[in-house]
Formats: sequence, C-alpha cells, structure tokens
Amino acid sequence: MGLRERKKQRTRDALIDAALDLFLAKGYEATTIDQIAARVEVSPRTFFRYFASKEDVALSLTADEQKMLLAELTARPESEPPFTALSQAMRSLLGILREADEATASRYRRCQQVVHSTPTLLAGMMRLLKENERRLVAEVARRLKASPCDLLPQFIVSVFVSVILACVDEHAQDPAALARRLDDLLTLAERSLRPGWDMPVRSGAADPAPATG
Repeated sequence: MGLRERKKQRTRDALIDAALDLFLAKGYEATTIDQIAARVEVSPRTFFRYFASKEDVALSLTADEQKMLLAELTARPESEPPFTALSQAMRSLLGILREADEATASRYRRCQQVVHSTPTLLAGMMRLLKENERRLVAEVARRLKASPCDLLPQFIVSVFVSVILACVDEHAQDPAALARRLDDLLTLAERSLRPGWDMPVRSGAADPAPATG
C-alpha cells in the first residue's frame, strides 16, 4: 500500500482497537461513537468515514474475513471442484491467521470476546455469515453453470459452512488454534467425501460407486 493507504489503515485499526477496548470496559450499549472517536483523537465525522455504526465497527473483522473468503474463492481456478475451491480459499485465510502478529491476534481475541458476550452483535454476526453464505452459493452456482436456487450449490455450501461452524465456538478466542482446527476439519472432510460428490451427474451416467473402507 502507498503512504495514504497505510495511514487510512492505521486510523481504521486504531478505531477498531478503541471501540473494542471501550466495549470491554464499559459495555457495548453504554459506549458511544463520540467516545470511540475521542479515544483516537479524531472527530465523529472521521469515524463515519470508516464505519456506519457501532455494530459496523464491532463486526468489522468478521465482515473483512467474509469479503476475503469470497474474493479468494472467485480467484480459484475454474477447473477446481467447488468444495476444493472453497477449502483452498479458506486455507488462504488460515495462512493469514497463522501469521498474525500479536497486535492482530489481540484484536481478533477481543473482537470475539465482545461479539460472543453481546447478543445484539452475535445476531449481527450470524446475519453477516448468512449474507455471505448466499454470495458463496451464487459463486458456486456460477462455477457449475447452475442456478443459485438449485439444490447442488446450496448443499455444497451448506456442507462447507457446517465444517467451519464445527469449531468456531470452541476455538474462536485463539486465531492460531482456530486455523489449525479448521485445517484439520477441512482435511477430514476432503478425505471422507466421495470424489465427484460436488459435481453435477451427467445425463445417463451412473453415480460413482460408494467408497468402501
């Protein structure tokens, strides 16, 4: 990034850190946008250049992760089966989690602590995840040359999301542990699922024989 972009990123990070500290110290409902802006020594108008609301800043890391996942999926080779593309896109995010410095890891832990202790934010996070799930279904459908209303793209994304949610609650506080757990679960899913399960069955073709152990 250029100097201007780095300065904007520092201001954004500072606003997130200030908001999380205040949410943990005073409570989400008791914290005002004016207090967040004052902690960073910027005006409320500057705050609104980066975030639309308190909920927006509290859920910013989740929103960023979902945008990155969709971008990574879109960049995967078109020849990859959909579940493989989803898994590899997620592994790109896991690499970022593993390499996070202490400031980034601390920001992630505090964000998870605030969200999981605030019902309003937890509901907001689930809404973000559902919205992104629809975008993932649309991208998988595009790859399959299918409609997002078809069962196959919806089922593929549902399986993927189920794998992700299997460990989020238990390991959400530790980004490195979350990355390891997610990688292990993705590997287990890839090993367990029948090859070709996430591809359309060609007309007149027989289903692949079930795997035997």
